[in-house]
Amino acid sequence: MAHYLVTGGAGFIGSHLIAALVGRGDKVRVLDDLSTGRRDNLPPSVPLIVGDVADAVAVREAMAGVDGCFHLAAVASVERGNEDWLGTHRANLTGAIAVFDAARTAKTPVVYASSAAVYGDNPAPGLTETAPPAPLSAYGADKLGCELHATIAFQVHGVPTTGFRFFNVYGPRQDPGSPYSGVIAIFAGQITRGAPITIFGDGQQVRDFIYVGDVVAHLLAAIDRAPARHEVYNVCTGRETSVRHLAQVIAGLKGAAPTITHAPERAGDIRRSLGDPAKAVAAFGLRAQVPLEDGLRLTLDWMADSA
Repeated sequence: MAHYLVTGGAGFIGSHLIAALVGRGDKVRVLDDLSTGRRDNLPPSVPLIVGDVADAVAVREAMAGVDGCFHLAAVASVERGNEDWLGTHRANLTGAIAVFDAARTAKTPVVYASSAAVYGDNPAPGLTETAPPAPLSAYGADKLGCELHATIAFQVHGVPTTGFRFFNVYGPRQDPGSPYSGVIAIFAGQITRGAPITIFGDGQQVRDFIYVGDVVAHLLAAIDRAPARHEVYNVCTGRETSVRHLAQVIAGLKGAAPTITHAPERAGDIRRSLGDPAKAVAAFGLRAQVPLEDGLRLTLDWMADSA
């Protein structure tokens, strides 16, 4: 039985990872400031340390004695980064450095969340990990910074690190009431309330949506096969969906005729984001398994049950 620390473990992706770790018999502890995470997302048996991931002392204490760390704590919002540049930088990059620094004493493997936001608005039909980074937002710049510091963590301090560039992750436990949630949760919440669907821009933006269960499978594979080096992988499906089509599919699953309104395009929004999963497939033998419509149905069912 292994023992893991999950930063941000009370949040959306983190809580699904916790459930999977507990389900396979691993021991886990969580570090989360509960700014977006919820205690009731966690099993009662899982220890929760309420603390700031950018607090080096708190992170060192949380890291003590674990076999590996999943670093998922972040402010995952382009809009929030525009509004609170310094605050989100502290959470997203200082927090990552605090984790890598705490890991170096025992050379604890770290699997961490990066983002497709590092690519910026690259129109390539399937972005590979060799595409040049060109972030358009503070969030993307900080995630690129995480990757650079993860490289240093390994090269200078011998900490094995695996970074995952998450594309558009969706699923149960995303908060549809938050303006910082993923577009799927927001659209589903608007349709459930009978409100118009608000699309920023013309709706022809392309995204690569991946179900949270497929993301968790990648995280588990990475910690189980953590190599003694630093690598970065896309976590995506390689299938594109326009934002407007997404709204229509969600409305169809809800049996609703959507009323779509348009708002001005937001600063830092990316026109096209489509990944190539080939490197992760080769490394872990994994492909995303959940089709978009099935994942949307699971998400909508969860929203209905928790309403």
